[in-house]
Amino acid sequence: MAQLVIFGTGDIARLAHFYFQSDSAHQVVAFAVDRAFRNAESFLGLPLFDFQDLPARYPPNQFQAFIAVSYAKMNHVRAEKYLQAKEWGYQMASYVSSRCSLLTTNPLGDNCFILEDNTIQPFVTIGNNVTLWSGNHIGHDSIIEDHTFVSSHVVISGHVRVGSYCFLGVNATIHNSITLAPETLVGAGAVIAQDTIERGIYVPARGELLKKRSDQVNM
Repeated sequence: MAQLVIFGTGDIARLAHFYFQSDSAHQVVAFAVDRAFRNAESFLGLPLFDFQDLPARYPPNQFQAFIAVSYAKMNHVRAEKYLQAKEWGYQMASYVSSRCSLLTTNPLGDNCFILEDNTIQPFVTIGNNVTLWSGNHIGHDSIIEDHTFVSSHVVISGHVRVGSYCFLGVNATIHNSITLAPETLVGAGAVIAQDTIERGIYVPARGELLKKRSDQVNM
């Protein structure tokens, strides 16, 4: 069983601890955060220490690492910690839920966090440091590049390329055979039917409050 150190103490770190402990061949042994943000000696009953001390405390020839950080600053915060741990020589663990329908035979990248009820069709390619929250559809022959975060119930159709550092909000729909440029932000419920521009933000129209009340509508 591989021994694992997790970076982070937020919700994603707490969930990563649960998933790795209950549904993988990893044993979580400690947590780390940046020195300026450490205000305790432990987290979830395990040692919590300064990330800067990681190689000395838990050397890379004996331990693996996982960066459990959200999509903050379009995933650049997570990428920065990931690249630092890689530079120190760590093998970066990935978690793929046993309840994920993983049909591609292409190797997955490292430091990926792929939760339950994802359907990943044949010939899909997933890069490094990618998060797929629960319940997404990743269509055949699509490519998700490094440092991207896909939230829940997103539909990525076939032959789509999702560039690096993208964020896809809940219930977004990406039509087939298009490209999301790097750092595209797709808001919840948006439908993308053409290629995007780099660092573009795409949001749908918001729900409109009608003058009628719900008890005045025949259903």
